[in-house]
Amino acid sequence: MKKFFIPFLLAVFCLACSERPADQLSSVSTLPSPKPAGTPVFDTEVAVFETDYGKFKIALYPDVAPLHVQNFKKLINEKFYDGLGFHRVLANRIIQGGDPNTRNGQNRELWGMGKPDQPKVPAEFSTRPFIRGSVGMARANDPNSASSQFYICLDDEPRWTGQYTIFGEVIQGLSTVQDISNLPVEPGTDKVQNLPSIKRAYLEKK
Repeated sequence: MKKFFIPFLLAVFCLACSERPADQLSSVSTLPSPKPAGTPVFDTEVAVFETDYGKFKIALYPDVAPLHVQNFKKLINEKFYDGLGFHRVLANRIIQGGDPNTRNGQNRELWGMGKPDQPKVPAEFSTRPFIRGSVGMARANDPNSASSQFYICLDDEPRWTGQYTIFGEVIQGLSTVQDISNLPVEPGTDKVQNLPSIKRAYLEKK
């Protein structure tokens, strides 16, 4: 079973579905060429996430990641994210969630591993930079292994541009994301001690 990660600047940390540190991810030469990205073109709907710590809203980028946006909206409409949580955090840097293994706080030992039967979304890498508020899709070593786990940046992360699919940005409630990022973690890990849950996720007109 794979685990999804997003490589942190510190190699000891990794976020995304079951991935290892940056040196174990696909080499740049094996990744698809990133699509040039200009001024964002937003979807007509925004994703709203209500959590234990407040609410945040995500504007979506169908111009550079149409398949990821379609998949994300589909999962939201199916209530897939309701009851899941954000299992990995790095204070003031990033949070990651959306693993079905976190439903209702169960299966702690499987957090971040994902489910092998989850539909995968092909890579849609672009030159749009990962900055504070950016929302990206976690993946395993295979660039085409994204499914449901996503992460939100709280700082600029230029090394991820063209390496992961960016498909949106937080337009409201970034302070909620920051609060989640500062939750206590298990010693020596990036796994939260007490899982912050997603009460519900839904779409609303932009």
